[in-house]
Amino acid sequence: MARCVGLWALLLALHVQAGDGQVVQMDSVKSGFVGSQVELRCVFVNSNPPVKVSQVTWQKLLNGTKQNVAIVNPVLGVSVLSPFRERVSFKQATVRHQMSSLEDTTIVFSNLQLSDEAAYICEYTTFPAGNRENMVNLTVYAQPQTRMSLTSTTIVAKTPRRKMTVATCMAANGKPPSVIKWETRIKGDATYQETRNQNGTVTVRSNYQVTPSRETHKQKLTCIVTYRGERITESVVLNVQYEPEVKIEGFDGNWYLNRQTVQLTCRADANPPVTIYQWKLLNGSLPSNVEIKNNTLFFKGPVTYDLAGTYVCDATNAIGTRTGVVDVNITDFPSPDRGNFQRTRSDFPTNPPNNHGIQQEQHSAGVVIGGAVGGVALLGVAAVLLFIFLRRRQRTFKGDYNTKKHAFGNGYSKAGGLPAHPSKPKNLPYPDDSDDEKKPTQIGSTGGFEPSDRNFDTESEDLKRPYFTVDEGESREYDERTLGFQYDPEPEIADDMISQTDGSVISKKEWYV
Repeated sequence: MARCVGLWALLLALHVQAGDGQVVQMDSVKSGFVGSQVELRCVFVNSNPPVKVSQVTWQKLLNGTKQNVAIVNPVLGVSVLSPFRERVSFKQATVRHQMSSLEDTTIVFSNLQLSDEAAYICEYTTFPAGNRENMVNLTVYAQPQTRMSLTSTTIVAKTPRRKMTVATCMAANGKPPSVIKWETRIKGDATYQETRNQNGTVTVRSNYQVTPSRETHKQKLTCIVTYRGERITESVVLNVQYEPEVKIEGFDGNWYLNRQTVQLTCRADANPPVTIYQWKLLNGSLPSNVEIKNNTLFFKGPVTYDLAGTYVCDATNAIGTRTGVVDVNITDFPSPDRGNFQRTRSDFPTNPPNNHGIQQEQHSAGVVIGGAVGGVALLGVAAVLLFIFLRRRQRTFKGDYNTKKHAFGNGYSKAGGLPAHPSKPKNLPYPDDSDDEKKPTQIGSTGGFEPSDRNFDTESEDLKRPYFTVDEGESREYDERTLGFQYDPEPEIADDMISQTDGSVISKKEWYV
């Protein structure tokens, strides 16, 4: 239809341009809402010299079919055809009163209807120029009727929990269709449905589904309808009924003997409110000194062991019954780390224990612990110092690492002895009754060492330590009273000896003495 109307308008424009100066002026498009009023302008621009207008005709073009709307004739008058007679009129009074001036034949539509949407042609019949015409496209809009409602004034949170539709938003009979969106903190899902009506309007419907619960109660749900750039909002507040949510308050974990003024209160969040509270003690009966007022248990007198146990509160409303539980235990003495309450003289036992003795025991325990910690610390320090000392002794060894293998008499030796070998005696005699183990006697001229061979005065300290050097290839025999080491080409290294990288060995005992 739009293509046909557009083509028709193009042909009319060409027809107008082909005329001899006569022009029919009209708006190309006009629009209005259902029930409103709209003007369709039509003005004839005459030529010079002017032509004679014999008649003006308004026609409705719909789906290629023309339908007369109104006709005006200077002689015969004005005629508005049905079904437009009650809603269409000429704007200018000269035309309405059948005067001769027909240059402006604008018509007015009142109480616009959806059926009025079409293309309208204004045609001038002139003499001697012939017919001149132009066209306007009229669009009719329909403002949607928006409505938001709860599916039920009361929404019940049932067990097991299931999703249900809680609200509906509708934009009915709109043209063009509306767009619906939801705005809320409630987690849920929205469904959408469009229905096209016979009159050309569209109804858009959206449902919002949630799982009713205590958390959704009193939550705001807003529907936003957007129509041709205009936002229309409407909100509701959910009223969800649910079973009581119960908890017991009053036990701070610090109920001790002879404490005064303790109580337990049953708190219940419910919609509708709780109507019945019932208290009981699990596996027993309530203490004799308890007083029940509404949802609170008041314990009269000081705290005793009889108050210990598991307390149960049943809260009931129109939806159901829920239970709260608390375990109460009684201690001998107050705990400073639990509870923020004011202690009075009556809160403590009548015959308090000997606090001085307790403090002495605590002090003694502290001394023992402190001594143990101090001892461990001293042992650690001593170990560190010993390690440092031994390391330093190892690094400051001044021995001669080029010395060949040594023969030791008593195991105490020092690297870096005589630079040259003395003469080679068969044996070295020792006294039989010497206290010093294998201590050599003074060596005379008959013992194998000649004074002329070496001056020992400058090395007297070294002579006190009996040792001599044996070359790698030498082998000597000694009797039992002498140094009885028999050197093989590859001797075994004693347990107290340390082998060096250059082939020599040194004594651990000599090292650390």
